[in-house]
Amino acid sequence: MSGFIPPESIDALIHERVRLGIMSALAATPELAFTQLRDMLKVTDGNLSVHARQLEEARYVRIEKSFVEKRPRTTLSLTAKGRAAFAHYLSQLEELVRKK
Repeated sequence: MSGFIPPESIDALIHERVRLGIMSALAATPELAFTQLRDMLKVTDGNLSVHARQLEEARYVRIEKSFVEKRPRTTLSLTAKGRAAFAHYLSQLEELVRKK
């Protein structure tokens, strides 16, 4: 079958529910605070940390730690590689869905 995309070729790193939520949220905004993302996705700190770290290791996400008014602040943003991977992921999904 010409143009067939096997489901297993979809980026499994992005396809997982929490990581997909992270990528989707960050694709819509340049940067989000860890706490904003946690509340948006309704996950625990630990759960978000584990998934964000996996995306960071793949160089899809940048995690930056800083202090604002003497309080720690962690922000996340997509890297260029992450934006490209997410765009590719979406195009593959769209192609999969459109196949009959």
